[in-house]
Amino acid sequence: MSNETMLELADQLKTLRAVKDDLAEQTKANNAEIERTELALSDLMAQDEIQSFNRAGTLFYLSTRTHVSPVAGRKAELFDALREQGHGDLITETVHAQTLASFVRERITENDDELPAWLAGRVNTFDKVTVGLRKSSK
Repeated sequence: MSNETMLELADQLKTLRAVKDDLAEQTKANNAEIERTELALSDLMAQDEIQSFNRAGTLFYLSTRTHVSPVAGRKAELFDALREQGHGDLITETVHAQTLASFVRERITENDDELPAWLAGRVNTFDKVTVGLRKSSK
């Protein structure tokens, strides 16, 4: 591959990442505007006691969803109560993917760059080569 091709690909990658960052910012701003508009519309609908209406082929309707999360610092207590009430099947154990990846990389490093036998067949590993970007001092 020529240096010219490499430089063109580097420029393209930089541009694509900048577009991705711009889109992420636009999405964040759009989500905030959606939330504001949805709140204003739902307030008006509730005030006028309108449950639903059609506009330009779209049905708009009020919907209520209950969001629930454990009280901070009391998750273990909640889990104990769920188990005591016969609902322990709701509880799932998870390991965050990045935490697991970091843990496995450490074990590989400690084991002469080999996956320890006790992890073999229990985790899949693969390396992905990426190109990092950062502003240079030039």
